[in-house]
Amino acid sequence: MGAGHAHVLYRESGSPVHRLPPEVKIAAMVLFTVAVVATPREAYWAFGGYALLVAVVAALARVGPRWLLSRALIELPFVLFAFALPFLGAGERVEVAGLDLSVDGLHGAFNILAKGTLGVLASLLLAATTTTRDLLLGLDRLRCPQILTQIATFMLRYLEVLVGEARRMRVARVSRGDDPRFLWQLRGFAAGVGALFLRAFERGERVYLAMLSRGYTGRMPAVWQGAGAATAGQWAAAATVPAIAATIAAVALVLQ
Repeated sequence: MGAGHAHVLYRESGSPVHRLPPEVKIAAMVLFTVAVVATPREAYWAFGGYALLVAVVAALARVGPRWLLSRALIELPFVLFAFALPFLGAGERVEVAGLDLSVDGLHGAFNILAKGTLGVLASLLLAATTTTRDLLLGLDRLRCPQILTQIATFMLRYLEVLVGEARRMRVARVSRGDDPRFLWQLRGFAAGVGALFLRAFERGERVYLAMLSRGYTGRMPAVWQGAGAATAGQWAAAATVPAIAATIAAVALVLQ
């Protein structure tokens, strides 16, 4: 994968967060999420502190709240489930605006909304400040199993190739008068999917043999690691957010 490959969520910028090595950002995001999940659901003030941390990082990364909130809509199915909990929960009941709601269900709904939203926002900030190549590079530096990082690397590298192949196959099919769009035309679509699978498999074999002929041994070459591994200062800077989050979580657990 060339350095120019970037995913749709990446936002080009020269912010301090963008300049951090990917491995420190990945570790900080994971540790922050763990601290959020470990926080008791009754500690409402703690989630306010986490939201403030996310807002500070977003400001440093120059990622606007509108962009974050619009992409956070991916959690909408979980939001709908959370809204149903106060009505479906058992135990003690309380009347709110004329509605008979479960106290435990209200706590559960807040727990899902708060922790889920914070986790999604943290992930979006990581995606917005890190290219696809850097994400994989960071995982590799964090000693993620090589087989996983290589599968992800090749999948992302050749995804555009497969999409282009599927597009050409569709154009060829339509030019021959076949444009399956309805349920009774699924046979043509299924045949196209099968043909695409065979072409992808055969191309994968050819690519693998070409890699072997160029010295591939099952591991990415050393040049993949490249320069720019995180320094102690960068690790310390990135550790600020999870350290504050861990402190908030610890206080919340003590006060529970």
